Amino acid sequence: MLSDVELVRAARGGDVGALGLVLARHEAGMRAVALSLLGYGPDAEDAVQDASLAALRRIGDLRDPESVGPWLRMIVRNACRQRLRAAQGVVPVAEPATPADLLSPDRVLDSHASRDWIWHSIDELSPTLRQTVLLRYFTDVNSYEQIAEVLEVPVGTVRSRLSQARGKLAEALRATADQAHADAGAVNAASAREAVETLAVAERGEFPALVADRWLPEFEFVAGNGVIRGGRDLALYGMDSDLTAGVRQRLVQAVASRDVTIWTMDLVNPPDDPEHCPPGVVWVMTRRQGRVAKLRLFHPA
Repeated sequence: MLSDVELVRAARGGDVGALGLVLARHEAGMRAVALSLLGYGPDAEDAVQDASLAALRRIGDLRDPESVGPWLRMIVRNACRQRLRAAQGVVPVAEPATPADLLSPDRVLDSHASRDWIWHSIDELSPTLRQTVLLRYFTDVNSYEQIAEVLEVPVGTVRSRLSQARGKLAEALRATADQAHADAGAVNAASAREAVETLAVAERGEFPALVADRWLPEFEFVAGNGVIRGGRDLALYGMDSDLTAGVRQRLVQAVASRDVTIWTMDLVNPPDDPEHCPPGVVWVMTRRQGRVAKLRLFHPA
């Protein structure tokens, strides 16, 4: 059996499986700390989950691998204290910062193995959880209110889904084996190429053929704060109207996870009508059998 020191060193090198073994080994102690501070209930479990994901982000900060147990318990203790302060109204918590930091691919998952692990784990979430996670942590449409508007659900549902997703990701982290995962960077790069191709096809006047090939006949189109609804014909009309008015779209970011694809676009208005469209739009697409089943266009504030 590998020692804590050996596992921590492997985890620092990007071995997520080694970190999972460390967490499994110290899970009882982490839970005991949470229960002592928060009592039995969902808050204690959430604190352990948040601490598990925080370990993925901060394992490189652990100076003494032999003290990984106390270090993990300290992270749990801090997570519990944040919850207690929030409950007492000392610190307003409208938008918790910790989970966002945990899953940011640029700021957090620097190692290739960790990045691919998190994308693989997101793929294992249900479609509704996966869509919520991608919006929250990988796009600028990340406030609870904006996500609720895009998904057409109450804000409380967004909070519940994110809590469920963090729990499942933490569980997967504790249980994960040392295995290779598909290259998430390649998946997102392919999605970016698809977005650029889609825009180029539209500008050539060939968008109807692309839609017929890649979008389902029962495709659903939603825009305008949910007021505008229709099918493929309405989406084609919207694209044609924008192009005729001289509006062009430019890809900013593409993220994709199995049946959920999100493209963030800049909208470039013509010089003679600079206020024709808002400055940006987000395409939130769900797919079935590889084809687009629904497109939700959202203009961030």
